[in-house]
Amino acid sequence: MEKKNINNVILGKDVKIFDFVNLYGCTIGDNSKVGAFVEIQKNATIGENCKISSHSFICEGVHIEDNVFVGHNVTFINDKYPRSTTGEGELQTEADWQVVETFVKRGASVGSSSTILCGVTIGENSIIGAGAVVTKDIPPNCIAAGVPARVIRKIK
Repeated sequence: MEKKNINNVILGKDVKIFDFVNLYGCTIGDNSKVGAFVEIQKNATIGENCKISSHSFICEGVHIEDNVFVGHNVTFINDKYPRSTTGEGELQTEADWQVVETFVKRGASVGSSSTILCGVTIGENSIIGAGAVVTKDIPPNCIAAGVPARVIRKIK
């Protein structure tokens, strides 16, 4: 993969990035497309041939494999117990919490306005319905939807 490193962002060949995108410290694979108003944080990885739709938030610790579709306004979370301040009342720093990684496996699709909690894996070729809240692992080749998301059926 021919990579370009621009401001600590590693871009593969033929990556398309639209306006008003905030990228830092992340990696995006060949032929992927990132829509407008997307943020991808440091230590997040996007595979090849992915489509990240507008207004989505991909935080540190999220790993998206090849051929994944992320719909509009999808939010990933990387902290199980988010807090603004420490027990002593000081603003938290990176030293005060730990990133919990999340994995979206090859060929999966995540529907618009879904929220993906940290520490889960969305299996290969699975589909997450629009507006779902994923709180636990979704097996490969399944359709999951709802709040919280549950497997509705297998994909044959």
